[in-house]
Amino acid sequence: DGELSDQADPSDFDLSKAKLLTLTNQKVTTWHCMVKEDRDEAALVNLLNAFRAACHYGAEAAVYRIENCETFYNILHSTLSSAPDSFLALFQISSSKSGKEVLFQLSKASKWKSLRPLVKSFVRSTLFLLNQVTDRDILRFVLTNLRAALVFFAAFPLLIPPLVKVCVHLWATRDETLSSASFSILRDLVVVFGSIDLETCLGKMFRAFLSRSRAAQISDVASIQFLRDCLVQLCSVDLQKSSLKVSASTNQISKLLSWGLKTKKKEAIRRLCSFEYVNCIDLWVSFIAAYMTDCDVKYAYFMIIRVINGVALMFPGPRYFPLRLRCIEWLNNLSRSSGNFIPVTSIVLDIFEYKFVKEGKKAESCVDMSSVLKVPKRYLKSKTFQEECFRCAVEQMSFHFSQWSFHISFPDLAAIPLVRLNRALETTTCESLRRMVKRLIVQVEQNAEFVQKKRDEIAVSPSDHQSADMFLQV
Repeated sequence: DGELSDQADPSDFDLSKAKLLTLTNQKVTTWHCMVKEDRDEAALVNLLNAFRAACHYGAEAAVYRIENCETFYNILHSTLSSAPDSFLALFQISSSKSGKEVLFQLSKASKWKSLRPLVKSFVRSTLFLLNQVTDRDILRFVLTNLRAALVFFAAFPLLIPPLVKVCVHLWATRDETLSSASFSILRDLVVVFGSIDLETCLGKMFRAFLSRSRAAQISDVASIQFLRDCLVQLCSVDLQKSSLKVSASTNQISKLLSWGLKTKKKEAIRRLCSFEYVNCIDLWVSFIAAYMTDCDVKYAYFMIIRVINGVALMFPGPRYFPLRLRCIEWLNNLSRSSGNFIPVTSIVLDIFEYKFVKEGKKAESCVDMSSVLKVPKRYLKSKTFQEECFRCAVEQMSFHFSQWSFHISFPDLAAIPLVRLNRALETTTCESLRRMVKRLIVQVEQNAEFVQKKRDEIAVSPSDHQSADMFLQV
């Protein structure tokens, strides 16, 4: 059972004397109908032998000859769509039962000893196919149908690690369908069958996630975000264990930041300004924001805020504006999820107050802020880059103000930013940028005036927190 090789025993047949059996499309269809309609055991054996031949086609000495590509695809479709239900019917187990109930009844079934080799052949052949095939359409089909047969993988514990390995590999690909189907299998192995420990599965997926992040530029931002959301979702299976892992990880990235701030070495700067480091922060910010009210993540919460502020402090120049904008977005998300005030205006205003130079002749005209952390120098004189920086800064500032727009302290919160925004408005020469900043100033002034007017109508002491929290609640 421990051997993963599914090679046939040479004593089973003599290749020099045996005649290759031809598998035709009609023959496969006939077997499929007999299995599906009559639950014919002999037809199922023939279909599984054909399936094994198709999965190992070209990888070993052939016993069967597959007529054409249409027959090959028919074998895969017929077996994967009918074998799981046929096995359950032969074992007289209802398909409506839960995964663990089916797994328990399999070991107690009277036919398990006689049919076990067939089940094992099916499972190992499927695993071999996943490891060998490169065609994405075949992989999508196999993974989509594999979920129904996952209980039979769970019946052979030694085959679970190689299945997890290939699923993690396919999960970390750029194909959304492959990634989604692989994640469903991994989640079932953890939640439904308990075939793999949550910490082990999270560790493998986390390493694959960081491996995908080792790039100077991320061209598939949506794919990375999908992988991040999968990890956050899997963490919800056991929030207590996950929160411990998050705390340990945030402690590690905090130590790396402290080392970078202390030494200022090129290696430290390179590691801190990398998508591997940034995506790790983004992952734990998403986790903390999602489950702050469900588990104790106070340590990780304060640690990650400290890390984000440290990163924003370490990279102040205009070339790092995309990274600083990410820091602002993280702080806004944490503030919204926790309901705690986190100051971000000073970081945003640094972008508004930066004096961009006039557009040069060699300036590049296009840059995707979400796919880079450090902008090449040729983009700094680009009008498009400057407008994008201002637009993102206005968006994050508006998000911050809107969160506290009905708070009793809003006029005080907006006072200094309004002064600095007006100063930035005076120094900005680009008319499109002036319009954005002016619009923001008008909105903030109107809201501050509204809150101040309401505040003047009541008498609330600053120490009366309950009355302050109830201010303008309706």
